[in-house]
Amino acid sequence: MCGICGEYRLDGHLATLDHLQVMMAKLEKRGPDHAGTFSDGALAFGHRRLSILDLSEKANQPMIDPQLSLALVFNGTIYNHPELRKTLISKGHSFFSTGDSEVILKAYAEWGRDCVKHFLGMFAIAIWDLKEKTLFIARDRMGIKPLYFAQTQTGFRFASNVQALLATEGIDKSLDPIALHHQFTLHGVVPAPRTVIQGIRKLEPAHSLLISQKGEPLLERYWHLDASYAKEEYSPNEWTEMIHEALSTAVRRHNAISDVPVGVLLSGGLDSSLLVGLLDEIGIEDIRTFTIGFDDQPEEKGNEYAFSDAVVNHFGTNHTKIHIPNEQTLTRLPEAIANMSEPMFGQDAIGFYLLAEQVAKEVKVVQSGQGADEVFGGYFWYSQMHQAEGSTLERFSPFYFDRDHSEMTKMLMPDYLGRDYTSELVKSLLEQPNATDFMAQVLRADTTTFVVDDPVKRVDNMTMAWGLEARVPFLDHELVELAAKMPSREMKLREGGKFVLKEIARGLVPDSVIDRKKGYFPVPALKFVRGEFLSFMQDILNSQACRERGLYQRDYIDTLLKKPDAYLTRIQGSKLWHLTLLEHWLQVNKL
Repeated sequence: MCGICGEYRLDGHLATLDHLQVMMAKLEKRGPDHAGTFSDGALAFGHRRLSILDLSEKANQPMIDPQLSLALVFNGTIYNHPELRKTLISKGHSFFSTGDSEVILKAYAEWGRDCVKHFLGMFAIAIWDLKEKTLFIARDRMGIKPLYFAQTQTGFRFASNVQALLATEGIDKSLDPIALHHQFTLHGVVPAPRTVIQGIRKLEPAHSLLISQKGEPLLERYWHLDASYAKEEYSPNEWTEMIHEALSTAVRRHNAISDVPVGVLLSGGLDSSLLVGLLDEIGIEDIRTFTIGFDDQPEEKGNEYAFSDAVVNHFGTNHTKIHIPNEQTLTRLPEAIANMSEPMFGQDAIGFYLLAEQVAKEVKVVQSGQGADEVFGGYFWYSQMHQAEGSTLERFSPFYFDRDHSEMTKMLMPDYLGRDYTSELVKSLLEQPNATDFMAQVLRADTTTFVVDDPVKRVDNMTMAWGLEARVPFLDHELVELAAKMPSREMKLREGGKFVLKEIARGLVPDSVIDRKKGYFPVPALKFVRGEFLSFMQDILNSQACRERGLYQRDYIDTLLKKPDAYLTRIQGSKLWHLTLLEHWLQVNKL
């Protein structure tokens, strides 16, 4: 919805607009409709607005409430803001706008730090108390909206992307060896609070941070996902009905809370097709859908039009089909990478970027199917893990890790090597309490941690690069809580995964979509590397900047370059692309 930034000086000096202006310049694409700033002594806020709710000037930000002595910058959407507004009015609050931003201010005045527990939605929030001189920041439960920060010698800065913080002075720009280990093991995922940049961190999902006038931080986790299966014994039909109702509620929320039209990114897979079906089921008449495809490679088709067309024909949607030739994919690749707040390995990042460019010409908001696989057990490796034996880590890592630690020692130079940091992290995540069995542990870790910094972050970055807001109903936290109570083997992994979603879809969307083999956003040229794409990767990895950085061992690079198609990860990602993407991202950001 927007881009936010700010600085809280803790060195006794007044905030200046210098840092604010350079940060806002890096956030312009996230909010093309309005720019605003606010300062109060040691605090300065910046905001770039994408107008979706209350399109009037009254909803511009930073939003100041003189009566409450509070100031706000906010990115996201609070789906239950109409209900909260009624509650707050009953408690004596009055409103001057109709959107969700002012609801956040009144909620903070009423409930303090606990206000976030009342919000249903996606959000990154910063609130300044003009009387107490405290800064409160918070992030939604599922981490759908990003919030990065840096603690410097002069104070605390935050922004919606890494580039905004990198544009300011005093940031430690060295690489974080622990984050690099996560990056190359978890296919591009660096779980919060780390990033690959040592001096930049991100607020963890479901956390808030209060900074006092003395600089004292109070970090609080306000939500946990309980993955203990329900004590009540529900039949498969009962579970299907409950999930159907909860998902319909989420889809309705994500469509209704908008003063502009909402579309759907239709891939042709079960998840996005089911969103279209549910929109039709709840009575939405003008459903706008958008699909993208790429050139084929001998090993793989570059589009799934056959399936998306079946959905379009079935529901009669207002459809836009986009095809991107390989030469344009390569030409636009650096541009897409430059818009990544963090380096992302997923080959579909370029797809989402190019799709969002076209979609943003038609609508400002879209629904997307991210999160369904993690919440409902859709990936092929889940069944492999389920059937494996051994400890939690022994069942998880052989099917998920892109590289074992032993391979990492051959890939990275000694300065960036240490312990097997990722195994330590994953073991601690999986073995947290309140999970009934191993698969409950896996799906909880994926839903609350790994999905945040892979598909969810990728979609937010690539859509917001064009001023397009993507909403993800499958990550509605009430739906996620219900799904976590549902037995994995019987209702999720059965029949190849996402069993309960297939049951909901049956009779609603075409059978060809339900019964198809699971697909992945195809950008074949980045998986089967040859021709101009291979030359591009060779140029990056053989560049002087890459050699002088001293991150990769040359023998490892040479091995991959000799057989670029031969080295794929366990989930079928190109290892050569991983190395290229990170190095190119570092070069683009002048690191």
